[in-house]
Amino acid sequence: MTKIARIETFLVPPRWLFVRVEADDGTFGWGEASLEGHAEAVAGAFEAFRDRFIGADPMRIEDIWQVAYRGGFYRGGPVLMSALAGLDQALWDLKGRTYGLPAWQMLGGRVRDRIRAYAWIGGDRPDDIAAAAKARREQGFSAVKMNATAEIDYLVAPKLNDVEERVKAAQAEGMDVGLDFHGRVHRPMAKQLARLLEPLGLLFIEEPILSENPEGLLQLANLVSTPIAVGERLYSRWDFKPFLASGAVDIIQPDLSHAGGLTECRKIAAMAECFDVAVAPHCPLGPLALAACLQLAATSPNVIIQEMSLGIHYNEGHDLLNFVVDPAVLTPVDGHLMIPSGPGLGVEIDEEAVREADRTRHRWRNPVWRHADGSFAEW
Repeated sequence: MTKIARIETFLVPPRWLFVRVEADDGTFGWGEASLEGHAEAVAGAFEAFRDRFIGADPMRIEDIWQVAYRGGFYRGGPVLMSALAGLDQALWDLKGRTYGLPAWQMLGGRVRDRIRAYAWIGGDRPDDIAAAAKARREQGFSAVKMNATAEIDYLVAPKLNDVEERVKAAQAEGMDVGLDFHGRVHRPMAKQLARLLEPLGLLFIEEPILSENPEGLLQLANLVSTPIAVGERLYSRWDFKPFLASGAVDIIQPDLSHAGGLTECRKIAAMAECFDVAVAPHCPLGPLALAACLQLAATSPNVIIQEMSLGIHYNEGHDLLNFVVDPAVLTPVDGHLMIPSGPGLGVEIDEEAVREADRTRHRWRNPVWRHADGSFAEW
């Protein structure tokens, strides 16, 4: 029986955490456990995984997932589930390499050949929207996402028309627009903003209210017809369960590097299908996270669109494709990403470049914003 011999983690700039699992016969797999701003905590969680799984059979992915999730008594949350996500992705990659099959083939085969993708414009404090939208259109994209606002307090003098004008500027360039409220907007302003934007026909509004306020999301869902998306800060099918049952969301956005990996997110997608809810995986991350998302898109009929981080404002120093041997695998064509045909996750990682990058480990932290009165502002 093949056994897991080594589990390694690498802090890769700009803000990613890669995982490499190697078996005693030399086969290996890569995964991504990126948790933006908390990479060190996730890397620390792998100490327990090494104790549990060095010597385990890497082919028993579901059993390893169950032990990793349930065997430590305390379960769930962003750190533990991100670590599990990276381990799970690496095991699917290893198994696929062993048998010469893409993960999607082992999960039942493809339901599609490609998936529509969207890219980011505008940055954290959105500006230059028209020029940025035009540049994305010239790259072949037909959909973009942008932040709705910079920091915004509970009650502000009406300046919401600025948001409307930015959306219209992107739409004038032929773009479908998803608008990310980013959890920055509290309920009093979220209601006004959602009502103002409703006539514009947005793809969705994302995290219009933080998912820690589910009653507010339900109230907002009853107020507007714009599709509501949520889920990047939910980490398991149990976290998603009440949102699906309430009818408050139209699109869920599990992150395959935060929510337990390919194994868990496929179950989350299947749950959502039962409620006629679409899936648009969250992925402002690295190439392994995106490759895992494409395996999910290949096998889940209710995945509708895929976020990708090519040229995103967070990618300073290294961009999405820098550590990929064949960038064409994750390069969009006519605004779509092809389903990878290679074994495992379908991407080849430049191991030497990853090890070199890990020598000067990143210490990425999100900014801390404050309102004019000095109080903390949601980023």
